[in-house]
Amino acid sequence: MAKTVVYSLNGEKVKDLELNSKVWDIEANEVVLTDAIKVQVNSERQGTAKVKTRAEVSGGGRKPWRQKGTGRARQGSIRSPQWRHGGIVFGPSPRSYEIKQNKKERTLALKSALSLKYQEKGLIVVENLNLETNKTKELAKTLETLKATGKTLIISNETVENVMLSARNNKNISYAALNEINVYDLVNNAFLIIDEASVKKLEEVLG
Repeated sequence: MAKTVVYSLNGEKVKDLELNSKVWDIEANEVVLTDAIKVQVNSERQGTAKVKTRAEVSGGGRKPWRQKGTGRARQGSIRSPQWRHGGIVFGPSPRSYEIKQNKKERTLALKSALSLKYQEKGLIVVENLNLETNKTKELAKTLETLKATGKTLIISNETVENVMLSARNNKNISYAALNEINVYDLVNNAFLIIDEASVKKLEEVLG
């Protein structure tokens, strides 16, 4: 059984907490983890790049000069690809970059990301996230107390307005509700700060 410490926001130890090893301490599946990140990153791509082919550019209905006798290469249209302002060959056209991942793989990817955070000592569990103010400076001081010295993701099962507001002005701190948790954010942040109630909720859903 995996174990961790529950801290107060003052950095004091409150108690020891047993974690569900099936959620927090599995062997990370790097292939599924990578695929999950690709799914999220690709979903944000617009895929709207577009160029015109020779059939779509305007003009060029008339043969520029007669076929023989001019000494020049034969040409059928000034909108052929070799002409300036002509059509583009093999250029981009609107497309979807979406890729799919089944539910079991998504769940395994999330467990893998959570396990990596635990195994790499990046998981910090707190008793609650009830900050007294919504000042960014106060939140930064709290994270320093908790020894979260790098990019940090804060997760809570309930909306904690002071944390949400104070995290907005610091590029190294991000906040998300528990139902918004995703593999990319977990991998992209060095530390995960999560309240005890959210740990239990994750174990109920993923365990």
